[in-house]
This record gives sequence, C-alpha cells and structure tokens, in this order.
Amino acid sequence: METQHGSRSADEVARLSTEQMWAGDAASRTLGMRILSVAPGAAVVSMKVREDMLNGWNLCHGGLIAALADTAFAFACNSRGQVTVASGFEVTFLESGRAGDELVATASEKALRGRSGLYDVTVRRTSDDATLAEFRGRSRGLGRANPALGSTA
Repeated sequence: METQHGSRSADEVARLSTEQMWAGDAASRTLGMRILSVAPGAAVVSMKVREDMLNGWNLCHGGLIAALADTAFAFACNSRGQVTVASGFEVTFLESGRAGDELVATASEKALRGRSGLYDVTVRRTSDDATLAEFRGRSRGLGRANPALGSTA
C-alpha cells in the first residue's frame, strides 16, 4: 500500500514511530508501562499499580493514572509518522486504583485536521473492567517526520 511515507504501510509507520518514541521514553518504562498494541490513530498501553505508586490514602496517585493515559495518547497521536506533542488534556477520575491493579489505557483518534488532533483515552482496571478515568487530549504536529522513518516521510 502506498502512503505518504513511501512504500510503508500505515501499520508499519505506526510501529516504527512507536519504537522510536519508546526507545527514548524512560518515564513510561520506569513506571512499568507496556505497549500492548499500536495502529494508525490508536494505542493500548498497560501498567500495574505498585506500592510506590500509592498516595496518602493508599490509592493509586491520580497523576500516575493520567501519565498512563498520556502515554497511550502520545503513541496514538504520533502513530502517523509526524512528530506530535500534546497541546493540552483534561482527565476525569471515576474510580480509584489500588496496589496490584492492572490498568489498561486505550487511546483512539477522534479528529485530525491539519496539524491538530483530538484523542480520547479510557483507563480501565482489568480485574473488573471498571473505568477509572476518561482522558481527552489535544495534539499538535510539529511539521516534521519521525526520525525512524528517514527521508521517505
């Protein structure tokens, strides 16, 4: 399939872009996040809540739930081969996470117009499929190709 990235398929562009970002993402790796899947405009990332992620009420710190959602958002909005950053986000917390919970953030592209995008991310607990948070992120492309794609981008 011919794409704007030479002969690379959209799925290959998403994979290469994610691998490039992941290699430099020490923060997400340190938090124990794992990439479960990536596709054009979408990503799924997981994280297990550790004892050192708990706040003063023995619940998963909300900032870390937001970080998980932000990571899934980042991979989704960079999956099309352009270097893209967040221009803002909002998050609504619905349930609390606890030590030992496996959380999964599922990001999906809602709109992409020029260099601006809108993405929704749902964070769920795998044990009971409860929704812990809903995240809406706004992205802005920087007008350059992901370095992993070389000069064909």
